[in-house]
Amino acid sequence: MKLTLWTYEGPPHVGAMRVATGMKGLHYVLHAPQGDTYADLLFTMIERRDHRPPVSYTTFQARDLGADTAGLFKTACRDAVERFQPEALIVGASCTAELIQDDPAGLAESMDLGIPVIPLELPSYQRKEGFGTDETFLQIVRHLAKPVARNEKITANLIGPTALGFRHRDDIVEVTRLLSDMGIGVNVVGPMGARPSDIARLGAAHFNVLMYPEHAESAARWLETNFKQPYTKIVPIGVGATHDFLAEVAQITGLPVQADTSRLRLPWWTRSVDSTYLTGKRVFIFGDGTHVAAAARVARDEMGFEVAGLGCFNREMARPIRALAKEYGVEALISDDYLEVEAAIAALHPEMILGTQMERHIGKRLGIPCAVISAPVHVQDFPARYSPQMGWEGANVLFDTWVHPLVMGLEEHLLHMFRDDFEFHDAAGASHHGGAHTPRAAEAAPEPVALVPAAASGQVIWLSDAENELKKIPFFVRGKARRNTETYASGKGVTEISVETLYEAKAHYAR
Repeated sequence: MKLTLWTYEGPPHVGAMRVATGMKGLHYVLHAPQGDTYADLLFTMIERRDHRPPVSYTTFQARDLGADTAGLFKTACRDAVERFQPEALIVGASCTAELIQDDPAGLAESMDLGIPVIPLELPSYQRKEGFGTDETFLQIVRHLAKPVARNEKITANLIGPTALGFRHRDDIVEVTRLLSDMGIGVNVVGPMGARPSDIARLGAAHFNVLMYPEHAESAARWLETNFKQPYTKIVPIGVGATHDFLAEVAQITGLPVQADTSRLRLPWWTRSVDSTYLTGKRVFIFGDGTHVAAAARVARDEMGFEVAGLGCFNREMARPIRALAKEYGVEALISDDYLEVEAAIAALHPEMILGTQMERHIGKRLGIPCAVISAPVHVQDFPARYSPQMGWEGANVLFDTWVHPLVMGLEEHLLHMFRDDFEFHDAAGASHHGGAHTPRAAEAAPEPVALVPAAASGQVIWLSDAENELKKIPFFVRGKARRNTETYASGKGVTEISVETLYEAKAHYAR
């Protein structure tokens, strides 16, 4: 394991927490020391849930290691069943408790608790949170789903949404509406909102909508094999993908496509002159595989951006993301090291980042606008308002989320650019009050010249005066100006870029 300041994914038992917390009537008994008892913090503070997560801990301490920690686990199981009276129990160990090898699965099975007990084998030192959600939901489905008769009306299960998921709550509403427009009902939504008794009737649906492959693809495959339920392969994020999703549903069900696009606001923008302002903007995309693949298509085909780079942190999605990157003519970055991601962004100089909460911080450090498209996210990405990513309304939300950072970034640049103007500097009075303008104090002595490495090759460096001049160029063309200047300097054999070099390059490319 590697110690780091930030992580994209927690250990797999956090994934199990996400499944348990999203469901109702299910309880998770986690064999864990005191330091691993952080579920309340995750779900009540970040996601702002109105109830505590259904997780109980054995919370053994160092002095307990020489005693009977297995007994502590059995007591925790009995107490959880007596206190919470769940329909089913899932049991497992945290990464720390895994080392003492108490075998929670075997211990729980030996107890007569009167309810289904589902053991989880989650290798904490080999796999991560995404695997934990996928494996936990698979085991719940395998243990609880029963063969039942199909519903008379065509229905679907929506599988994959979990607690702490990026806009999962609202995506459920939007996908339900898409299916309803085609006359298709929803049988069960799971894990989020489902009870163990609901999982038992998954087989009544005619097909499954796999909303988030990271969290439920194993369960979708199992249901396809054992219950003969096909599942959708297209995630309806973006206008084009939503049309394709509806066509896929029509192919599965034999029903005609019904697409109510009256709520879609994107087309008017694409017909406007203002849309050309965004055309060709270079974006770097990083996050979980599902949202990255969707964002790349929206960025290129619907927003007119250029995908300068893309990647994902969950290695289970490495193969499809590498194939996608090849299609876009870039090299995929598969990494869970945020410093490696930051280095890649800094080298590419994109005009915008589409990423996670981590990339938001990277963008702040590098002065690049960022829109969040994927977990991990923070409290601001769990809005109280309806804000899906999927379907027609999701396309509107994507449009707002991506355009606003660019527009607000331009405003910030203009404010900074006019900061030294005699009317607008900090000491000036408010112009609309007609007050006198106070002259600015004399500028401080300039800083000593420092060499700032900038070129990816390390052979060309920027002098501080040139670096400062570069910052005066609007951010949405700054990356191109940097690349052109470095190319010009390399071609001329210049190793230090000054202000003169910057303007010589500008004149050269303006011919």
